[in-house]
Amino acid sequence: MKKFFAELFGTFVLVFIGAGSAVIAGGDIGVLGISFAFGIAVMSMVYAIGPISGCHINPAITVSMLAAGKISLKDSLSYIVAQIIGAIIGAGALYLIASGKSGFDVANGLGQNGFGAGYLGEYSMQAAFIAEVVLTAIFLLVIFGATSTKANGKFAGIAIGFALTMIHLVGIQITGTSVNPARSIGPALFVGGTAISQLWLFIVAPIIGGLLGTFIWKFLVNDE
Repeated sequence: MKKFFAELFGTFVLVFIGAGSAVIAGGDIGVLGISFAFGIAVMSMVYAIGPISGCHINPAITVSMLAAGKISLKDSLSYIVAQIIGAIIGAGALYLIASGKSGFDVANGLGQNGFGAGYLGEYSMQAAFIAEVVLTAIFLLVIFGATSTKANGKFAGIAIGFALTMIHLVGIQITGTSVNPARSIGPALFVGGTAISQLWLFIVAPIIGGLLGTFIWKFLVNDE
């Protein structure tokens, strides 16, 4: 239960702070600021809940760790449920706060991911899918490397946090940057419409990317 609540809390923080930075302060801090908000959020959670659950706070990471034999099936299912609940609570808390401002309309966005006409850089579905696969694969490679026995574990959170930051710097204009199905599910449930119809991509592509990163690490990079 401690692991469950750690993953729930960590994902709550990631969505509330990350998506919140876009919704509440995006006009002032821009892409750079939003990218750092996501990076700092995950970095903080690595040190806060990492000793308890390993700080996955992302179903794509949990599935990848399962594929790598680093977590049991039972724990992985518990983690994923906790992550989705945490993301929904985080998006819900953000909605309650954002709606307190005059003129707020959730249809204008709650930090949801997307692609195509009318969404940020208006990239195609194919471009969005490829971006999410590649960016998630890169993220998992950093996670495996930073937490390997040959790495200095004290700096793992910093490496992982900065990795998420650099990923957002590239990905925000393409998809808003998901690389995390739970992070996408939370806001989409409140926004509805297109966010729901496009949600499949932000579940499938990050999981494929995570498994690709796992394969590259396990069979092409790792020499342990």
